[in-house]
Amino acid sequence: MIPASFEYFQPRTLDEAVGLLGRHGEDAKVLAGGHSLIPAMKLRLAQPKTIIDLGRITGLNYIRETDRHIAIGAMATHYEIESSALLADRCPLLTELAPQIGDVQVRNRGTVGGSLAHADPAADWPAAMLALEAEIDLVGPDGRRTVQAAEFFVEMMQTAAKPNELLCEIRVPRTGKTVAYVKFAQKASGFAIAGVAACVEKSGKTVKVGVTGVSAKPYRALAVESALRGKALDAEAVATASGKAAEGVEPLSDIHASAEFRIHLAQVNSRRALQLAASRGS
Repeated sequence: MIPASFEYFQPRTLDEAVGLLGRHGEDAKVLAGGHSLIPAMKLRLAQPKTIIDLGRITGLNYIRETDRHIAIGAMATHYEIESSALLADRCPLLTELAPQIGDVQVRNRGTVGGSLAHADPAADWPAAMLALEAEIDLVGPDGRRTVQAAEFFVEMMQTAAKPNELLCEIRVPRTGKTVAYVKFAQKASGFAIAGVAACVEKSGKTVKVGVTGVSAKPYRALAVESALRGKALDAEAVATASGKAAEGVEPLSDIHASAEFRIHLAQVNSRRALQLAASRGS
């Protein structure tokens, strides 16, 4: 199908993009990789009057190490993350997750910032950002502010970003190798029906678990984390704790999976991700 007519802008700087977003308000949509927005427009599920294309803004696809974190520009593609030697060494959860997104075409064009801002409940990145306790930077007319990943995802396809703000940077911590991402995917799209990211801190006997695809928004499996705090991650302890992976969550039910099946998958994939992470080196 053909999308409805729209006005098209290609800003060259973040400031220019923010200005355009403020000028056109809720009539505008921001284009990053386009793998979510363009199909919706072609089906006329989205009919924005204005498109602001970030593709001509240079310097937004960096991956670099700082004193405290690894900073990732919002326009870094899934493939740039997948192939990053820095991330493979310093934050390997991201390089493990990235190849599981969509297909090669999607990974070459889709961006991490676009995925996070779109907040699709079946997207992969949110699980990792929650488990890593990532920081997300937003820029708007009042300047730049930081939102913790736990506060960023508000509801299905809704985030803490204001209508006049753009996601510009993600910061993740350096981790060891004791991380893992395990998902059950919808076969045609690759979207997560239940994806689980796990970070294990063996010395402190703590874990962090992020879950996507199960409910209307991604979440931290806090009941799993609490059940394992201070305990050795033996098979029995992990299996028992993973049974709490959907505790307090209202699971989705659709043509791809019933609510009951999603709960089962969250439990199974939590166990698998935790066991895989714990089996890896420090």
